[in-house]
Order: sequence, then structure tokens, then C-alpha cells
Amino acid sequence: MKKILVILTIYFFVANYLFAQNNNNSTSNEVKKDKYFDWFNKSPIDDFIYGAEVNKAYEQLLQSKESTTVIVAVIDGGIDVNHEDLKDNIWINQDEIPDNGIDDDYNGYVDDINGWNFIGNSKGENISYENLEITRIYKQNKDKFENVKSNQLSDSEKETYKLYLDAKKRYEKALKEANKNKEYLENFKRNYNSSYDNIAKAAKKEVITLRDLDSLKIHNKELKKDIKFQYNFVKYGFNEEIFDEFEVYVNEELNYHLNIDFNPRDIIGDNPTDIEESYGNNNVYGPEADHGTFVAGIIAANRNNEKGIKGIVENVKIIALKAVPNGDERDKDIAKAIRYAVDNGARIINMSFGKELSPYKYLVDEAILYAQKKGVLIIHAAGNDGNNIDKVKQFPTPNINGEFKIDNYISVGASAMNHDLKFAANFSNYGKEMVDIFAPGVRIKSLAPESNYDIADGTSFSSPIVSGVAALVLSYYPDLNYKELKDILLKSAITYPDHLVYKPGAKKKKVEFGELSVTGGIVSAYQALNLAEKLNK
Repeated sequence: MKKILVILTIYFFVANYLFAQNNNNSTSNEVKKDKYFDWFNKSPIDDFIYGAEVNKAYEQLLQSKESTTVIVAVIDGGIDVNHEDLKDNIWINQDEIPDNGIDDDYNGYVDDINGWNFIGNSKGENISYENLEITRIYKQNKDKFENVKSNQLSDSEKETYKLYLDAKKRYEKALKEANKNKEYLENFKRNYNSSYDNIAKAAKKEVITLRDLDSLKIHNKELKKDIKFQYNFVKYGFNEEIFDEFEVYVNEELNYHLNIDFNPRDIIGDNPTDIEESYGNNNVYGPEADHGTFVAGIIAANRNNEKGIKGIVENVKIIALKAVPNGDERDKDIAKAIRYAVDNGARIINMSFGKELSPYKYLVDEAILYAQKKGVLIIHAAGNDGNNIDKVKQFPTPNINGEFKIDNYISVGASAMNHDLKFAANFSNYGKEMVDIFAPGVRIKSLAPESNYDIADGTSFSSPIVSGVAALVLSYYPDLNYKELKDILLKSAITYPDHLVYKPGAKKKKVEFGELSVTGGIVSAYQALNLAEKLNK
């Protein structure tokens, strides 16, 4: 990564950090006061805010209708099932007796009351950090392939060798960037401290104000460079804590994600290809539950309790499946989580995760095909790299064995609140073939652990909006099969085929919104329910 990009990353991190300080850990009453509250539920037509038209659907279409309960599985990094705004909508395994240490329903999982944790062991030990998949592939094959050439290998080894070379290239690039990030951060921190000390000494004050900077700009020309460097930091109340936050990010990369000597899976000790192995525990919170709680809240936060936010679906139960660590998920864990969801009645599975390579992709493919056979719709976040995933592979994928595209799968990109050039989120992956639809994913307010609330960006949060809309439609039209449901969601999208937006991942390059996905539109609960009603007659 070039130095300028790293510096811009630091400034972006600063901006988000300062934003977070004003919004993190807010209470249920505080959360309703800011303008981001509930925007993903609003309507482009009625509110001029480009949400998913959920409130409009409840107010105009569903007042006199009765719903049935829909089960949605959230495969993620952990869920706080006791959150004040979520606890009433958590799935309970009625065939299991809580905390008796017995597999009462003989499904292979002991005391799986609300779901299962696939990244832990029976002793209650849980994985928090993990390698990236490129790291795992590289270190697994390094000794075997480091000093060989392709013509020295058998045909059966060549495919693994090719995967190794791909992982090695990506790994070495990522490691180089991470080390540069650390170096630039250290330099940036030194420059910050030096310039602040120079100004504080000249002002004869420990705490600098904008008035001090303006005064010194006039009377102390030699500090011009230091003043310019400090101006926005002082203006927005920046302090040195931001460096601690950014250092955590850098150190996670180097100490865990890219560290070939880090082996967290040892606590499980499983075979990465043996799908029949039993492991894990019933702690669906785990070491952390931020991401999964946020995702689940979008779908299922209680709409009627006068607390926090309004989730999309009133009559829903969430199966909590912890399979995603801080790092890359493992294919077998995802495959087992999908199968668990299907076997326990989920009609929809939300998957807000992804990675660059998938060495045991066939395990996930088989699980997706199993979900298709059982009539389960999978909804997946497109990813946050600003890439065209028609060209750049992102896993998991609806392409099964490179032969055909599965039809029980929806991929979701992220859109913003306003219908302007930034309507498509700059970070969102896109693709005219591989991304089906967009949904709100910028400045989304949802749940944080311990009955708190937060704001975040990402296709991770666009996906559960589509999952929520899908569940809402199913709750009123339960006889729909997965093909009909998918068809309704895509055909009812509010389309903007000719609207010019900045192309995600590109600097000020414009593209028609319709070129970024199959539908060229954003999901609409109101329109989807209208279409479902027409088809139901």
C-alpha cells in the first residue's frame, strides 16, 4: 500500500473513531435522537430517504393481516441472545433440556438451546482470532512446495500447488502492506506528538484550542507546517487514544491474521475436511458478539417494545450460529452451520462474511446444495473491497464447482441514504452477474452487546436487511417456496438503471447504478409484499 493511502486510511479511521465516540454504547432512549435511527426502514417515495420501505409496509399493507413465525439462521461471529431488544426473538430448541449436559434430541449437539458455536471446544474454550485463509494455505503447503516446480509434480498435486502459489502471492503482499502500515503509523504518531509539543510550547499551554492555532498562525510563521498538521485534529477533538485503536488493527494483522506461527485451531484439533466430526459448544456469544448481534438486530430487533431500534420482522426467531472468528472463517465450520440451520427449521440463512480463497469449497457447496434441496434461501453479503466480483473471486459463491450458479442464493451490495453520486457505497463489491441487489449499508444503526447500540457500515448489514425483508414476506405468505421468494425480492426491487453514481472502489469514476447488480435496484419490503399478494390471488 502506498504511503498516501495509509495516511488517508489513518485519517478515515480518525473520522470514524470520532463519530463512534458520539454514538457508541448509546442507550435505547438516546439511540432514537439521531438522524440515522431507523433510516433503513424508511421509504424513498414517502420519506425521501432510500431505505427498504419497511415502515410503509407495516402501515399500509399489514395492519389487518396475521403472520406466522419464520426462523432465520444468522451464521456470524456471535450473538448476545440476552440483548434487551432481541431476547424475545431468539430461537429456542424445544427438544433440548437446558444445561443438563445431555444431547436430548440426539442431533450431535449438547445443550444447543439457541444454536451452536462451531469455533470452540467441549471444555468451553473458544477461538477469538484466526489466520486469514491465505495464511493457512501458505503455511500448510510451504514446506512441500517452496522449492519445487510444476513439472516435478503429479497431476493430482498441481491443483494444490496452484492454490499455494496464489495464496503465497496474496500473503506476501498482505504482509508487506501490514508492515508498512505499522511503520507509517509509528511515523505518523511521532509527527503528531512532535507538532503538538511544538505548538503547546509556543502557546505555553498543555491543551491547544483552535483559537491558539489561529493566533499562532498570525504571530508565529515558523509553526505553519505544525499548525496545518494539527488543525483538523484539534477542531474535531482528536486525542492520542486513536493511535491505540489503530495499533490494535495493525497488531491484529501481524500477530494473528498473517502470523504463520499462530495456531488457534489447536484447541479443537479437528480434521479440516471431516464434516462428520463433532466439536464446539453452546456458547453462541463467545469471546465477542459485536458483529453478529448487529446483524441479528437488523432482522429481529423488537418493533413494539419502545426500546432501541425497530428490526424488520415482528414474527421471527433467530438461530444463533457462531462460525466466524476475527480472521477468516473455515469452510467446514460454515458447511456445518448451514446444515445445522437447515435441519432446525430455518427458511432463510444470513451469511455476512467472506474471504479471498476457499480451499475446501466443496464442503460449502455441498451444504448450499443441501439447503437448496430443503427449500432454504441463502442471503450473502457481497463484500467490502470495492471490487467487481464478476471478475475478482469472493467466497462463498453461488457458483457450484465452477459448473452452474445455484438458485437459492442472493448476493447483496450496499447503498446509502441519499440518491446522489454516493448512492452506491464506495466500499461495496458489485457485479452485473454476481451481485443480485443492493440494500442500505451506510451508517446503519443496530444492536451492540450488553443492551447497547451502535452505528456501522458494510455489506454485512445490507445482507440482513434483505434477509429481514425475505422473512417478512414469508411470515405473511408462508407457502412461498425459495424460488418464488427470491423472484419476488428481485422483481420488486426499486430500480435506478440510469442513475449515475461513483463507481465503488474507483476515485470519482461514474457509472450507471443499473450496471452494478442484476436488478439495478434496492430491496423494498412494500413492493415485495405487494407482489406477493398479487401472486397469491
